[in-house]
Amino acid sequence: MSDSAPLPPPGKPDRQKPGTDLWCPICARTVSDPLVCGDCSAVICRVCGSPLESGDELGFG
Repeated sequence: MSDSAPLPPPGKPDRQKPGTDLWCPICARTVSDPLVCGDCSAVICRVCGSPLESGDELGFG
């Protein structure tokens, strides 16, 4: 047996770095699990479908 730590199970890579939350202007909330359009790569809200804004560009928080 090896003394090294076990590898985490394979899964989706984390697309966002901590501190880069996305903001939905319609729902007025941060979105941690956005949808990405397969055609145009737009990042949209799962709840209302509106385009999301980057949290670091909003000027508050």
